[in-house]
Amino acid sequence: MIPISTLEHKLGIELTNKQLLAQALTHASYANEHNSPDNERLEFLGDAVIGLLMGDYLFHKGIPSEGEMSKKRAQLVCEEALNHYAKKINLAQELHLGKGGELSNGRLNPSIIADAFEAIFGAVFLDQGFEVVKDLFYRVVIPYLDEVYIKDYKSTLQELVQTDRRNIAYHMENQSGPSHDRVFTVSVRMDDIILGVGVGRTKKEAEQNAAREALNILAKE
Repeated sequence: MIPISTLEHKLGIELTNKQLLAQALTHASYANEHNSPDNERLEFLGDAVIGLLMGDYLFHKGIPSEGEMSKKRAQLVCEEALNHYAKKINLAQELHLGKGGELSNGRLNPSIIADAFEAIFGAVFLDQGFEVVKDLFYRVVIPYLDEVYIKDYKSTLQELVQTDRRNIAYHMENQSGPSHDRVFTVSVRMDDIILGVGVGRTKKEAEQNAAREALNILAKE
């Protein structure tokens, strides 16, 4: 019997087809250098699997509104959320990167990590079926939902200013850091008046932080 890999131990699953798991971890930079399949097709499948599982979970939570379920699902399966789940199993250290991927600090690239996390779900689904991948989802995703759920401060702020028929807009103030570790600074404005400024690793995070600061300021007025 082939020994169970470190990652399989973390997942609590022994795949029948070990090549599927190896492919799930293989970034295009490695595949191009070694003439092997990359994880893009498995990532496509895994994205659908995770989306279905999250939709099923939220549906059975009894959330009455389709819009609210859609909003929660989008937040809980976004790139930032997938990276958070991936960190729990130290996925970055398991990736197969080529020289180019390593030189560009691919193990710190949120997109690469999120894609590999989805690809693992695609591989497990193909190899073990729906019930096993669902069990995996409930072990490596569900326990951490409260840690990644982000309150939608932007929607709250928009609803607040709409009562006065005002419009708000978000402006990029600054970008800094290397491509794999960007820091964004965004302001939120109403009638050209800055209501708040936020900083984040992504534009969306910075916008949410700007809206949160604006709400805090408005609450004190």
